[in-house]
Amino acid sequence: MKLLFDENLSPKLARILAATFPDSRHVHECGLGQADDDAIWQFAAAREFVIVSKDLDFYERSVLKGSPPKIVWLRMGNCSTDEIAHLLRAYAAEIMHFDSNPGETVLILP
Repeated sequence: MKLLFDENLSPKLARILAATFPDSRHVHECGLGQADDDAIWQFAAAREFVIVSKDLDFYERSVLKGSPPKIVWLRMGNCSTDEIAHLLRAYAAEIMHFDSNPGETVLILP
């Protein structure tokens, strides 16, 4: 399973979480650093990424459009990259189950 980290998250997350979520990328690595949400959405859908974001816009878009792509919405205030990495590792099994369930479009954490 591949996660695509939104611009509002640290580019370090893909590297930090590589053992848990291989082939994950940050939008900057994919040439989408200043891209609008639609471009990120289309990129993720075409390449089977799960978007990870703290942005309400992706949640709202998934409610309207469904999936793909799937969205992991992090409802966390200001926090460190390490705290986000810890959260994603702690919920790794749930995230993988979510990705494999075709009936689910959004996973809200925590």
